[in-house]
Parts: sequence; structure tokens; C-alpha cells
Amino acid sequence: MTTEEKQEKIKKHQGITTAERYLASLCERTFLSLWSYPNVFRDTLIPGTKIGKEVCDLLVIFEDRVLIFSDKDCAVPRTGNVQLDWSRWFRKAVSASAIQAHGAERYLRQFPDRLFLDRECTRPLPVLPQITDRTRFHLIVVAHKIAERHRELFGGSGSLNIQSNLKGLAAHTEPFTVGDIDPTKSFVHVLDDMALNVLMTELDTIADFVAYLDKKEEIIRSGTRVVSAGEEELVAWYLRHMNDKKEHYFKLPDRQANELRLDAGVYESYLRNPQRHRKVEENRVSYDWDRLIELFNFHAMQGTQHYATPGGVSEIERVMRFMAREPRIRRRMLARKWINCVLTTRSNQRRIALYLPSSPGDPYYVFVMFPWNYSATLQANRQARFVALESACMVTRLKFPDAVDVVGLATQSGNDSRSRSKDAMYCDFRGWNDEMEKQAREYQETLGILLNPRKTHEIEYEYPKTELKPLLYLPDTTGRNDPCPCGSGKKYKKCHGKRQV
Repeated sequence: MTTEEKQEKIKKHQGITTAERYLASLCERTFLSLWSYPNVFRDTLIPGTKIGKEVCDLLVIFEDRVLIFSDKDCAVPRTGNVQLDWSRWFRKAVSASAIQAHGAERYLRQFPDRLFLDRECTRPLPVLPQITDRTRFHLIVVAHKIAERHRELFGGSGSLNIQSNLKGLAAHTEPFTVGDIDPTKSFVHVLDDMALNVLMTELDTIADFVAYLDKKEEIIRSGTRVVSAGEEELVAWYLRHMNDKKEHYFKLPDRQANELRLDAGVYESYLRNPQRHRKVEENRVSYDWDRLIELFNFHAMQGTQHYATPGGVSEIERVMRFMAREPRIRRRMLARKWINCVLTTRSNQRRIALYLPSSPGDPYYVFVMFPWNYSATLQANRQARFVALESACMVTRLKFPDAVDVVGLATQSGNDSRSRSKDAMYCDFRGWNDEMEKQAREYQETLGILLNPRKTHEIEYEYPKTELKPLLYLPDTTGRNDPCPCGSGKKYKKCHGKRQV
């Protein structure tokens, strides 16, 4: 399909209230536009009207992950009795939101194909959840204004305290403290304004965000006693430790203890660390990868793609999903390689760059720089480049038999182009056969693709190395007489390594 043929334009809400619009902007930045949808509706008509009921304030759907956000902007009562004020606010802001979120989960499990972008339920959600045994739901209550009141009374960041021993709604009687809302159902994360901003800043890809939620849910429900001065302290502790699988996790200060206690200041110490500053600087290039994804997403949702496969948005979503699946550190590496190809390829030069997987299950990436023929038509140029990209993807599978998922990106050669078009392609080579192999060999020999590829080996550090002691702590590397990783200045045994009685 070309742009001359009709493509459907996707129009979605951006939130109804100011708080919902703010949440929508944060979620679109982190989860990107094709997977984040404010104000989703179901085709159950409100009595006396012709409009459907709202399922949730914001829905994120990405592969086997479903994030349900319930946003509540409730003023905190001021009766002079903090206990009473908390009880009333919690019932209205948290209890009601948790019930709504669990109800939304039940509906999505039963009717995943009855979700709509508009109140009249005429425009189906373009990316529908595929509910299987692997599907994981993460419920998130965003509660505004409570952080402001918390700061007013006790100072500090205002973030809600966390205690894992609080089980069930009835147990949440201690002001400004949350735990496990309902241990019998999907975990509900309660985020105030402070916590929401920290999570969306420090964990700003779908991969990084849900990895944190997984580990948090796991430790809260593991029987380990978790006491934290706020969500931000948990985030900082999580980001400073890595397990044997090279995953961030919540390391227990003492392997013989069954408690993780984080006082105020862990996150502030993390923010001040020069290595965290270096990490932020190194991450800047990675946002070019986000912008590249969003460029394709924009044209898919506006119906302005030059080429569009018959599957429409669902097909481009399949391609972009691989790119959006990457965590921030991989986006760094991919963006650098892509930018290097664009900047260093001469306008009359054809170039193919191959990026190998970092871990099993990662796709192969093929970047193609293809010269633009100014004497030919736009259609002819795009078609020639498309064939070059497809050929490069096929030869990649020929050279690397484990390349079952190959993502190709192409643009014109030269870095002086005033308007640069781009192509994206996904090839699933699980059905590779003799005919495809023969065709790939012809491409390789005729076009000289990957005949003698030059391999380079790169190592990317999340926290770039400096002369300072590493900010990231690997398993069991902290001695009891070492400085505590939280940055308090105390010895580990006198701080977070203190044995619990």
C-alpha cells in the first residue's frame, strides 16, 4: 500500500483532567505512543445514554504485559486529625482506584477484543491485548496531592512510606504508608506524585519499568519484611545492585536477615553520585532510538506511511515492538551505531551494518545506507532501497542460522540530506527453506552483501567506569567493614548490614 491509498488515522484521548493529561504525557514518553492509551472504553452502554463505560484512566499494552493505571486527584481533608484525614483520603483515592483497576483487569481477561478509543465505541483500540497464561497485569494507582500534605507535616520528599507487612485494605491505617492492597489479586502499586516522577525518570523504557515492577512485587510478596521511607529509596537500591543473571534486584543487606530497611537519603545519595551523572550523559544518545521509533509510530497513527502492509497499524507495531522492547542501555548502543552509519557514510556509498544480539532472544539488526538517485522518481528510489533492505536481511539469516528475528532499518546515504526518509522491516525466518536460502545466496553474490563482514566487540557499562568506587554493586561484593552502598558514610555493618534481632 502507498500513501495514495487510504490509511486509517488513529485518534486517541490525551486525558480528560489536568492530572490525566500529565499522566498521559509521562506514559507516552516512557512507553511510547503506539502502546499507551488514555481513557479506554468498553462497549457496555451507560444507562440512558449511547456511550460506553470507561475501563481505566490509562492502559499500556506491550506483548504479554498489561499496565492498568487509575489516576485520582483527590484533595486531602484537613480536619485537624491526621489519622482521620488519611483514612478518608485513602478510602477515596486508593481503595476506590484499586477496585477500579481490579475490575478493569477482570474485564480485559474476559473481553480483550472489546476495547475502544472513543466513548461511542466506534474506534477499536489498534493494539489489543493477547491474553494467555503468560500475560502479566501490573495495576498502578496514581494518587495526587498526598505527597504535598506529607511534606507539609513531616518534611522530606513526601513520598509514601512502604511496609510489606500491611496486607489488605483494612490494614492500611497508618498515615502515609502503603503495602500490599490485596494479596489475593494482582499487585497494586500506589504511587504519589514524587514516586511517579522518579519511576518515569529512572526507568523510562517498558523493559526497565516492568523489570522493576516484577522485582518489587516479588520481594513484597516473598515474606521478606520491606520497610522503605519511600518508593524512590527502593528505586535507588534496586538500581545499585545486580544479581548473577545481570539483572537489577533488591539485594538484602545481610543474607542471614529477612528484612530490607531503607531510610531516607538513599535516593538523594544516588542522585549526587558522579557515576549516576555519567550514566545520564551517556543515555542522551539513546533517546535518538526513541525518536526513531516514534517517527514510524507517528506516520502509522496518522495514516501517512509511504508504504504500509495490508495489516495496517498492527503490522508496523510488530516491527516497532522489537525496537521498543530494548532497555535503555541497549538503546544507547543501537543509537550510536545507527548515528555513526548516517554520519560516516558518503552520499554515493552503499553500506550495510549488522548489529548482533546481546542476549539469546534478541533480534539481529541490519542498518542499510543506500545512495539516492536524483534522476529517478521517489517511487523508484524507495523501491530500490526496499529491495536492498530485504536482501540484506535475508543474507543475514544466511550468514547466521540463529537469526530467526531480523529487524532492518534503511535510509539514504550521506549526512547532508535536508529531508531524510526511512524504512523499517521485520523478517521472521522461522520458516526458512531451501528456496529462500538459494535466493539469499544469489543476493549475496550479485550484490556483494556481507561477503567478508568486519566484526567489532563492544562493551557498554550502565555506569561508565571512573576512578571512583563503582556505583553498581554486584552480588555479595560488600564487606561488613566497607562503606555502606547507600552512601550514608557509615560502615556497612553499622548501617544496612546491621543484623536484625
